[in-house]
Amino acid sequence: MFEAITRLFNKPETAHSLHDPKLAVAVLLVHLAAVDGQMKDEERKAIRGALQDHYDMDEAAVDRLIKEAALRDAEAVDFYKFTQGITQLEMEDRIEIVRMMWTVVFADKKNHELEDNMVWRIAELIGVSSRDRTILRNQISKS
Repeated sequence: MFEAITRLFNKPETAHSLHDPKLAVAVLLVHLAAVDGQMKDEERKAIRGALQDHYDMDEAAVDRLIKEAALRDAEAVDFYKFTQGITQLEMEDRIEIVRMMWTVVFADKKNHELEDNMVWRIAELIGVSSRDRTILRNQISKS
C-alpha cells in the first residue's frame, strides 16, 4: 500500500498540465466519444480534426495530446479538474469548446442521451448558457 501511495505522489510530470486548456478539452472530447460505450472511427476523426483546427496543431502533436488525454480520462473521477481552467477562458472560447463537443457527438450522425447529458453538464460547468448550447446543437446536427 505504501508503494502505491509513493508511486502516486512521485508520478513524473507529463508533457501537458491539466491547466493547459488543450489537454482539458482533449480529455473531455475523448470521454465524450466513449461515453455511449464505444468510440467510433468517425468520432476519433472528429476529435483529431477539432483539435488540429482549433489549436493549429500538426498530426504528431495531436496524436500525443490524444494519447495523454486518454490516460488522464482513465484516471479521472469527475470533470471538475478539467473544467476549472476552462472557465477562465473567454466566453467565445468556451462556446467553441461546446461546438467541438457537438461535432464529436454528431460525427456518427446520432445523439445518444449520454452524450447529450455530458455536453449539457460540461456547458453548465464552464458557464455556457443552455440557449447557446441548444443553438450549437441545432447548427451541428443539421450540418
